[in-house]
Amino acid sequence: MKTASVFCIIACFMIGFMGSAVAQKTPSTVPGQDWRIHSWERPTPPVVDPGETTNDAPSDAIVLFDGDDLDNWVASDGSESGWIIRDGVMESVKGAGYIRTLRGFGDCQLHVEFRTPTPPEGTSQGRGNSGVFLMGRYEVQVLDSYNNRTYADGQCSAIYGQHPPQVNVSRAPGQWQTYDILFKAPRFDRDENLVSPAYITIFQNGVLVHNNVEIYGPTNWCSRSPYSWHPEKLPLALQDHGNPVRYRNIWVRELPATGNADAYRPELFWGDEVLDAMAGTYKRGNHEIKITKKGGVLETNYPGSAPHRLYSESKSRWYSKFVNAEYEFVMDGDEVSAVKISVTNGGWGEYEKVD
Repeated sequence: MKTASVFCIIACFMIGFMGSAVAQKTPSTVPGQDWRIHSWERPTPPVVDPGETTNDAPSDAIVLFDGDDLDNWVASDGSESGWIIRDGVMESVKGAGYIRTLRGFGDCQLHVEFRTPTPPEGTSQGRGNSGVFLMGRYEVQVLDSYNNRTYADGQCSAIYGQHPPQVNVSRAPGQWQTYDILFKAPRFDRDENLVSPAYITIFQNGVLVHNNVEIYGPTNWCSRSPYSWHPEKLPLALQDHGNPVRYRNIWVRELPATGNADAYRPELFWGDEVLDAMAGTYKRGNHEIKITKKGGVLETNYPGSAPHRLYSESKSRWYSKFVNAEYEFVMDGDEVSAVKISVTNGGWGEYEKVD
């Protein structure tokens, strides 16, 4: 018995030693990464305060509506929205049109709370209808789907016209409901061809209703549209469908797909009034640049570079992702008299607007 016990101990030791030797010969880095497994030098994730409840905005979130004002929202054309704030919540006004964020978003985590009207009125799509539009074109349906029969891909939390939710977890009208959405934006190549479609995961009232489903293209009523190129970030939008649907506690976390330093910089989308004011010809000595409006954005032909888009982080402050350049428009009210440009941290040069 003693001999057998000693043999077992020696065998276990040898197996352990051989396993260790084999492990030492295997790659010590995680596939696709440069860090050794369990490396103490590997940077740790930033600390984010999650709040006291799952509905609270985390400390790294962008709060789009907290009940105070509509400063982060405009009408679709960039003008002041006709939606109202009542008792600390945002309410759709019939005929006021869609409301959209001033800021654009791509990959993101989005939290939205909504309430359909009570007492309920209408049936099917005429009852508590609104919608949450990712990038202004991919709709998550908002509807009173509590004991309200309608077509499956148009009920509450459906990817409108494409995917019904896995289950109907709608609360009774007048009760607050939540969407927690994880959205991956579509990708396009330099020739504006689709590389990968959008994907979306949705929890309604804490229940998973869509699990990383593919969005087939822009959502429409009674039609199917293919993908077409659009910027990597676009505003979120809420739909006016004629019903006084209410919203509160809207926040979003950007999820940049790359380590680009510009990934977290705001990208604001202005209406024609602001874009028209910025567009024009600017001169400084013998140098001339043109800033033009194209498809709802500004483009510049700064000397020595190909025409490229400008991005806005405030009404007066813009920047380029094509070259390391910052643009500061000199404004007197809504009028623009000049633009100051700094390229590659080389100091600011002021260009006077001549038309």
